[in-house]
Amino acid sequence: MRFELYVAARYLRAKRRQAVVGVVTAISVAGVTAGVAALIIALAITNGMRRDLQDKLVDSSAHVQLMATEGEGIRDWRPLLERVSKVPHVLAVSPGLWEQVLVAHGGARAQGALIEGILPDAEMKVSHLLDKATPGAVQSLEPVLSDEHGALPPIVLGSDLAETIGASVGDSVMLVSPQGELTPMGIIPKYVQFRLTGTYHTDFYQYDSGMGFLRLADAQRLFDEPDLLSVIGFRVDDPNRAPEIAKVIELTAGKGFMTTNWTDTNRELFHALRLEQVVTFIVIALIVIVAALNILIALTMMVMEKTRDIAVMMSFGVEPGQVRRIFMLQGLLISVIGTVLGLALGYFASWAGGYYHIPLSPDVYSIDTLPFAPRLLDGVIVSVVSIGISLLATLYPSSSAAGVLPAEALRYE
Repeated sequence: MRFELYVAARYLRAKRRQAVVGVVTAISVAGVTAGVAALIIALAITNGMRRDLQDKLVDSSAHVQLMATEGEGIRDWRPLLERVSKVPHVLAVSPGLWEQVLVAHGGARAQGALIEGILPDAEMKVSHLLDKATPGAVQSLEPVLSDEHGALPPIVLGSDLAETIGASVGDSVMLVSPQGELTPMGIIPKYVQFRLTGTYHTDFYQYDSGMGFLRLADAQRLFDEPDLLSVIGFRVDDPNRAPEIAKVIELTAGKGFMTTNWTDTNRELFHALRLEQVVTFIVIALIVIVAALNILIALTMMVMEKTRDIAVMMSFGVEPGQVRRIFMLQGLLISVIGTVLGLALGYFASWAGGYYHIPLSPDVYSIDTLPFAPRLLDGVIVSVVSIGISLLATLYPSSSAAGVLPAEALRYE
């Protein structure tokens, strides 16, 4: 292969009279470089989006949730909590009562939100949603034996939710519960005042803009559901095994209960991200295909320019197979140079994008910076695709070169 590689490398160094071929070759290298770099950057972004969303979802919510399939919720929950907490691989359990309410402050400003009554010590072991709460916020939700007379019960809201309704720490906010009282005029919503004792910020807009936390006892009084739970949350030792652990929890709980896990809850989201990754790969791979067409054109022009040289080499005993390999190697060199440059550019751009934190709109993308997570495997796949497409583009011109007839080519020389 030394002879074929030597000739292929010499042909790439175009002479002055082959300037057009040299320009097309340079464009081919640039096209492969751009296509490979774009693929690496796009895959790094989709991998980063998937990684960041998955990490935030795993940290910010229970891995497994147990709910009742009949009735309004889980009653007589303390023996059940004790039983399911002993399931293998379960690290922590947390009872909770959820309800959709309207949160208002100052009359005109109101926002719908999901409010959960919790036991903060248990909740902090299952979810990290309140890890970045303002000082004293979590402590304010600790159960108390008796409330001070006239004191408003505490509430902790997401930072974006508090900003939307215009409330600050220490302000009074009103919760409007649809679980109101039945009167001759119909069901009247229940209005209860709370004191905003803190906010939290997770960088996940869905949680920061639409959730809040109460003490479990306060939530049960607000929703007129004494000693009732809507869900029991679990943290397990391996989030990837959450579906199989959830089945064991469901069997332990017995009839009348069902479980969901974080993979079920976010299945559509991760499916959409995988589909986006595939579509992005296909669309941007078109750049590599265009570059491969440039390689085909460059090699075809080279064959036309080097017809006499090919005929001379074949008259000296060079076999058609060797001629074919010369032009295939020429296309391979163009592809390899472009791929190496593209990988270097793509990985550098991905590193720079992750280092400088490109901002995003969190209400659209659920995260506030554009994440980059370049993987070595993606570089291998992109390289194989790029070089493979480029080699396909060399088949026609290399076959044309191997089919040159020395007598015909040299007849008029």
